[in-house]
Amino acid sequence: VQLVESGGGLVQAGDSLSLSCAASGRTYAMGWFRQAPGKEREFVAGISWNGNKTDYTDSVKGRFSCSRDLAENMVYLVMNNLKPEDAGVYYCGAFPGLVAGPDPSQYLTWGQGTRVTVSS
Repeated sequence: VQLVESGGGLVQAGDSLSLSCAASGRTYAMGWFRQAPGKEREFVAGISWNGNKTDYTDSVKGRFSCSRDLAENMVYLVMNNLKPEDAGVYYCGAFPGLVAGPDPSQYLTWGQGTRVTVSS
């Protein structure tokens, strides 16, 4: 499977941004992670292979929403009320299970990432 993220950019705190992940090949559960400079890659959101279940890290619950379009093989992350601490390079990853989990070592492959910058 190949993954390509898009949609990153520079926004102000409180703004919204939508990220997309285009996948080719087999359908997997998908996760969104982010990595800030000098920090480890951290789990942001996950979605099941069929889109019926989602999971979020506590800091984004109520602000971020993950969804997918199976027909188009796309996964989305809508981010509302962005905060400076949300900044980083966002990656989507393919997870070989029912619902994408928070351990990045369990993921099969990653996209190249898309950068999100949030100014205060």
